[in-house]
Amino acid sequence: MQLHQIKYFLLLCEERSFTRAARRCRIAQPSLTKAIRALEADLGGQLFRRKPCIELSDLGRAVQPHLEEIASAAEKVRHAASAVAAPALGDDEGRA
Repeated sequence: MQLHQIKYFLLLCEERSFTRAARRCRIAQPSLTKAIRALEADLGGQLFRRKPCIELSDLGRAVQPHLEEIASAAEKVRHAASAVAAPALGDDEGRA
């Protein structure tokens, strides 16, 4: 399971359209489909029912809150890292 797959899953949950979700992810629709299928393979089942319209499967509904937590935690890590890294860029450490 990769973070970009989780982000794609969450955007697809919002958009309910592979075309719109791919556009928001700034990737081609086949790439989005491939990433979702890889995530489904990793989790052991379909996350979405695709016909007649896209909707979450039982598995998708079960994992969605956990994947939202992972995405939120990753964002918090980015913020914490940038808060520490930004002042460190001006440090004189490392200069001989």
